[in-house]
Amino acid sequence: MKLNLKKPLVVFDLETTGLDLVKDRIIQISYIKVFPGGEERRVNMMVNPGKHIPQEVSALTGICDADVADKPMFKDVAAKLNEEFRGCDFAGFNSNHFDIPMLAEEFLRAGIDFDFSKCNLVDAQTIFHKMERRNLAAAYKFYCGRDMEDDFEAHRADQDTEATYRVLMGELDRYAPDVEPDPERRLENDVAFLADFSRQNDNVDFAGRIVWADAKDANGKVLLGPDGKPRRVEVFNFGKHKGEPVAQVLRYDPGYYSWILGGDFTYNTKQVLTRIRLREGK
Repeated sequence: MKLNLKKPLVVFDLETTGLDLVKDRIIQISYIKVFPGGEERRVNMMVNPGKHIPQEVSALTGICDADVADKPMFKDVAAKLNEEFRGCDFAGFNSNHFDIPMLAEEFLRAGIDFDFSKCNLVDAQTIFHKMERRNLAAAYKFYCGRDMEDDFEAHRADQDTEATYRVLMGELDRYAPDVEPDPERRLENDVAFLADFSRQNDNVDFAGRIVWADAKDANGKVLLGPDGKPRRVEVFNFGKHKGEPVAQVLRYDPGYYSWILGGDFTYNTKQVLTRIRLREGK
C-alpha cells in the first residue's frame, strides 16, 4: 500500500546513551523520508554524544565509544536536520513516548526551536498495542509474516526504522476500511488520522508536566466552548499546583515560572511553559 500523504513523512528511530531525556544523548539516528509522490530517501548517521556510552547500551546496540569518536555531535548536524525535517510529519515505534521527546531536547540543546506541535506524530507501537498488544518483533511477525531476526540485526536504528516502516504499511493494509469489518478497528490512510489514533495522553509537553484538562468555573462546572464541547486549558500535572491552570498560576505565583526554568526539567517543558507565559502576556 502507498501512503496517502499531503506532506513528507519522516519514519525514524534513535539509539541513545540511555533513557533520561535530560542527561542522555543520541548516538544514532536513522530515518526514511517518504514524499507525497512516493519517493523514499533513507539516511543513517552515527552521532558523537560527547559522553561515554554505557557498557549495557553497547551490548544492546553494538555501538561503542570508538564507533562514534570521529562522528559529528548533534549540534553539528542539527541545522541540516532542521532543514530536512521542516514541514514534515513523523512516525516511529514508541516515538511519541521517547524518540520525539529526545529529538526535541537535542534540537533545543543545539539552539533550534523545532516545533513538533505543528506536526502529525504517528506512533506505530500505539496503533499496534491498541490492535494487538505486542512489541516490534511480534508486530513484524504479525503484519509482515516473517521473523524479524531473519531480516534484520536487532537494536540498530537503521534496522528498526526499516522494520517500523514495513509494520506501518502492514497495519494500513490489514485495517483498511475495505478490509476490516469492524468500524472501530479501521484505519484511514491519512497521517492526521493516524496521529490522532496514536495519541495516548493529554500531555502538552512531552514529559507530561503540563497536561490538557477541561476548564471549570468557580463551582466546578465544566465550561463549554462555542462548539458546545468542553473548553480545554493547560494545567500543571505535578507539585504544589497540580491540577491548577497554568495561566492562573502564572498570574498569582510568578516565581513558580522562574523556579521551573532554573530547575532540573526538560528544555521542552520550559519551552512550553514559556510559550504559555508569552501568550498570556506575563
